[in-house]
Amino acid sequence: MDEAKKELVQSWLIKAEHDLGSAELLANSTTPYLDTAIYHCQQAAEKALKAFLVYHDIAFEKKHSLSILVDLCRQIDSNFQDFQDAASTLTPYATVYRYPGEFFESEPDPQQMKEALELARLILDFALARLPQDTRQ
Repeated sequence: MDEAKKELVQSWLIKAEHDLGSAELLANSTTPYLDTAIYHCQQAAEKALKAFLVYHDIAFEKKHSLSILVDLCRQIDSNFQDFQDAASTLTPYATVYRYPGEFFESEPDPQQMKEALELARLILDFALARLPQDTRQ
């Protein structure tokens, strides 16, 4: 693997880790911001999946559907299919709590937040385990 590709994969993984770390900080602070934290869970999973796809030279659209990304990853490793339900759970968090208005919820409940953190961590860890050691920080 050339150095530029390795650095790009690493960049996606760093961003994924930062999103998950941000979600944990926001969710567990003395004044939790669950609406923002849950968004970062979706983002962490999205960026982890995209890191895997970049490593395998699979093009993807700039959309936030984790189900589409899981399907693309599944073409390389069929075990990604196990994350289709997680993808369906996390995908709406890219938008549902991000904006005010009648079509959007105001705040996730603590159980949703806990589940989102767990699912994002599972996806990130799974993607990391399928990438070479030299792409991980």
